[in-house]
Amino acid sequence: MARSELAMALLMAVLAAGCCSSAGAVAYLSKLPVALDVTASPSPGQVLHAGEDVITVTWALNATQPAGADAAYKNVKVSLCYAPASQKEREWRKTHDDLKKDKTCQFKVTQEPYAGAGGKVEYRVALDIPTASYYVRAYALDGSGTQVAYGQTPPAAAFNVVSITGVTTSIKVAAGVFSAFSVASLAFFFFIEKRKKNN
Repeated sequence: MARSELAMALLMAVLAAGCCSSAGAVAYLSKLPVALDVTASPSPGQVLHAGEDVITVTWALNATQPAGADAAYKNVKVSLCYAPASQKEREWRKTHDDLKKDKTCQFKVTQEPYAGAGGKVEYRVALDIPTASYYVRAYALDGSGTQVAYGQTPPAAAFNVVSITGVTTSIKVAAGVFSAFSVASLAFFFFIEKRKKNN
């Protein structure tokens, strides 16, 4: 009996420690410093095509940050984020202050080790990016992968992505060829039937 009580107490202690450690790793966007300057190559309102166009994203530590402010930064994660116009009436894209629940930035552009001199990436818009308006956000991550700072392009200066429709040029050509063949076949058989009737 004493053994089972000891085992139960040990289990409860392990669960409590796990809950406390996971609760400490929660990051809130409103509490993060805007410590990164982020730029993206598309101009506001520019239309990009998934699978074709390339975005150049740069990031660097904001010059207003004190020396050593980036000591905890281990990685930088850059993502495409839905602009407010593309979040309206779409719960699956909504912004949430708790970053574990946030659905704004669902599309990872890159994650790389943090360098004090900043970074740059050339990103070809992935084929699975849905049609919407986007801006770019970069998070500085600590050693545990928790967001500790961020920066972003202005959401009001969002660019647009048009997703792939699934209808490629080769499919259009094939459809045109088969349509022409069907019309020619119909005309040929009509001509043969008319000739048989005349004989």
